[in-house]
Amino acid sequence: MKKILILLVLVLGFGFAARAQHEADKILGVYKAEKEGRNSKVKIFKYADGYRAQVIWLENMKNPDGTLRTDQKNPDPSKRNTPSDKIVLVEKVVFKNGKWTDGKIYDPTSGKVYAVDMYFDAPDVLTVKGKLGPFFKRVYWKKLK
Repeated sequence: MKKILILLVLVLGFGFAARAQHEADKILGVYKAEKEGRNSKVKIFKYADGYRAQVIWLENMKNPDGTLRTDQKNPDPSKRNTPSDKIVLVEKVVFKNGKWTDGKIYDPTSGKVYAVDMYFDAPDVLTVKGKLGPFFKRVYWKKLK
């Protein structure tokens, strides 16, 4: 009887862990993002112990002079030559209490970094909330796949 009880506890524990991981992985995929009239696609994927979001496509990849747009406003000089379609936007978010949190979001249009929370308000619309103290701004990314 004791062995059956232990086995039952183990099976239930693995079931809950698998369900929690499935819920956390719901964020994985490609999203359409728009900021200040610029369209882009962002891919969210597992990275280290959390999740990362990176630009994979930008509607206008070139400057007016025909050169490739790069991450010119990045506070880290070593990243300023990163092509616009390779910029990492979100770092180190982890899934807690139904949202992805404890990470940072980078705004390449300003070069600033903010705390971030991400959650779904609808099945295919990810709310991305950048925070600086009591102030915040929300943007919405539409899940494509």
